[in-house]
Amino acid sequence: KLIKEQQLKDAAFAARSLFIHQYVYFDFDKYDITGSGMIVLKSKAEYMKSNPGITIEIQGHCDERGSTDYNLALGDRRAFAAAKQLESLGISRSRMETISYGEERPLEQDHTEDAWAMNRRAQIVITGGE
Repeated sequence: KLIKEQQLKDAAFAARSLFIHQYVYFDFDKYDITGSGMIVLKSKAEYMKSNPGITIEIQGHCDERGSTDYNLALGDRRAFAAAKQLESLGISRSRMETISYGEERPLEQDHTEDAWAMNRRAQIVITGGE
């Protein structure tokens, strides 16, 4: 019985970790959800349906190119696009907040195309309900 309980806890931890560490990536200067982004959001919607008490913050991020104001607006559109998609997958908008960090919180510090691609993302953080 203890082994079964530990296996369930491990599975729940793995699912939560995957939820937190999977990002929706965007093409340069775009905010439309790609096929791979759709797969990530479907997975997140399933997790949220299995955990109906959680609330999230969807953070929009950009690479360093573009002005601060432009990147904040683009990050906002990216976060909103992800929220809209989650809503279409059955997640109540009341469980989601959106915010843009523009270029202020990069995952990668390098000034390369690969680093910029990693920084163009929507990142979803669990804010409550656990």
